[in-house]
Amino acid sequence: MTEHQNNDHGTEVEGAHALLPIDEHVEEVSGPDGRKVRHKGVYLLPNLFTTAALFSGFYAIVSAMDGNFTHAAVAIFIAMVLDGLDGRVARLTNTQSAFGAEYDSLSDMVAFGIAPAVVVFSWALTDLGKVGWVFAFIYVAGAALRLARFNTHIGDDDKRYFTGLPSPSGAGLVAGMVWSLSDFGVDGNDISLLVGILTALGGLLMVSNFRYYSFKDLDFKGRVPFFVILVVVLGFAVISSDPSRILWAIFVGYTISGPVMSLWRLRQRTKSTSAE
Repeated sequence: MTEHQNNDHGTEVEGAHALLPIDEHVEEVSGPDGRKVRHKGVYLLPNLFTTAALFSGFYAIVSAMDGNFTHAAVAIFIAMVLDGLDGRVARLTNTQSAFGAEYDSLSDMVAFGIAPAVVVFSWALTDLGKVGWVFAFIYVAGAALRLARFNTHIGDDDKRYFTGLPSPSGAGLVAGMVWSLSDFGVDGNDISLLVGILTALGGLLMVSNFRYYSFKDLDFKGRVPFFVILVVVLGFAVISSDPSRILWAIFVGYTISGPVMSLWRLRQRTKSTSAE
């Protein structure tokens, strides 16, 4: 092969690499000795769970467009389970990465931001016209701002609490409402204004300063009394008896807990001040 042919071959290879839609991902992380270590590629296992959560959110959107609102709501709840697994799998297998964190946020935006808004809009808000668009957009904007604030405050806040309603819980509030009321045979268009207000309220709570318990200080690895296992089994049995209504009730209760806890702390501070 002549020098000219070698140059042409090299040019063709470079052109082929330039046309590839996905380039090699290179990430610098700090090693045990404090030095920067360059890692190529991405971790497969945790990102598979993230991709599955993203697919569940996309499936919820498609199902809502087809009028299958129960399937859409269930898909969002499945996305919540998968979203909870990807981070835990990454920590257990020591495969955390900046790429995974960013990918997880994008997946959350689809599954817990856009998907619930599309589902609830298709189910109940279409008859409200532009007002329905506004209610749905308030929720989407709240989810986006909530995720952005969470990403910029990682490591700064008290791990025992979330500032603002977590986006999966906001999605559970909205999707649970659609799932539960659909099982009751309620037509969303008959209560469209109430649904719109609750949807917008979920978006506003996500960007609020109310503190929500994160459950991150619970030790799931240590030993627990035997009755705790019985309580867990009983909980699964109760939820399986009527999943749509019980899950929605749980998320409604968690949503209310933030303002209630804030009011209780304010009352305690007021009592302390008056006692002094």
